[in-house]
Amino acid sequence: MSLKKVSEITNQDLIDYIIIDDADEKDRNTLDGYLEIAKNFIKSYTGIDDLDKHPDFVIVVLVLCQDMWDTRTLYPDKDNLNKVVQTILGMYSENLLPKEAENE
Repeated sequence: MSLKKVSEITNQDLIDYIIIDDADEKDRNTLDGYLEIAKNFIKSYTGIDDLDKHPDFVIVVLVLCQDMWDTRTLYPDKDNLNKVVQTILGMYSENLLPKEAENE
């Protein structure tokens, strides 16, 4: 897989990454939902809207989608984030400082 941008990720990429045999239409729809949830999670966590600026967000999306698939949940577990995901998101997070501190 040679994805360089989050916008390039398809549900087939997710099927290949997660290794889902015989994915049906329901699985593909579920993965489409997970993909959007993962993108929105990254945007919310980091404060960055253009995810394509950072190629390492691709692995974050893949891992978040796999975690949601494995646990059959419709949200990433913020309290138990994968260490790789947490590290990458932390490197780019613009939301770490409270609003009061930004104005000082």
